[in-house]
Amino acid sequence: MRNMNELMKKAQELQRKMEEINKELEEIRITGVAGGGVVKAVVSGKLEIVSIDISEEVIVRDDKEMLEDMLVAAVKEAQGKAKKISQEKLAALGMPGSMPGFPN
Repeated sequence: MRNMNELMKKAQELQRKMEEINKELEEIRITGVAGGGVVKAVVSGKLEIVSIDISEEVIVRDDKEMLEDMLVAAVKEAQGKAKKISQEKLAALGMPGSMPGFPN
């Protein structure tokens, strides 16, 4: 019975740590850039787009297709960074990089 109690305590501790990581990921902000920094996308550690910043010089050029490509590139870069952070935090707990409710 003692082993079962220890197992339950460890499971509760792991759950608490995972909840902490989840909260951290919600609060983390990661920036991705494209076009040499003229387009910036900020995402949360949960991969949610928080903001997008477009330099005036890109808007003036009036090249819609290029701007769209840069937006996608900036968002993908930010999301890639966020996924890496999430995987590193889970790995520190000895958990696999792909867990339900966490970016993978």
